[in-house]
Amino acid sequence: AQVKIGYYSNKNVLEAMPEYTLAQNDLAQLKEQYAQEADRAEKEFNTKYEEFLNDLKSLTPTIRRKRQEELKQFMESNIRFREEVARLLAQAEQDALTPLQNKINTTLRLIAAEYSLDIILNTDSNACPYLSPAIGEDINEIVRTALSSSK
Repeated sequence: AQVKIGYYSNKNVLEAMPEYTLAQNDLAQLKEQYAQEADRAEKEFNTKYEEFLNDLKSLTPTIRRKRQEELKQFMESNIRFREEVARLLAQAEQDALTPLQNKINTTLRLIAAEYSLDIILNTDSNACPYLSPAIGEDINEIVRTALSSSK
């Protein structure tokens, strides 16, 4: 028995989904909010640092150490914030894309059954740069059409 193979680009299918555009817009807004907060904190740090440098000669050693420690803590806090933001953005992206990927996977199973496909390959990784038309069928348009009609 001959194996029937379908192939598609998950990236192209995903990016063609209207839900993907909405998710990307939401993520862009979230990134912008975090970037604005990081910029605000950086400006605040720079202002405090400039004040420290201006006052440096007039500060007693004890007050100088105290302010240096405050600056150090502020800087560390900003670093932790940026690390947390990176983690939160990655999680938000995963949370936004997981339902879309699940929808694609469900659609692929339905298409495999309907078209009697034994295997469906995702060509995004270039793991299979060539498939003979005798054994492989490009199902990109079938997947996009099925997803657009399954709203």
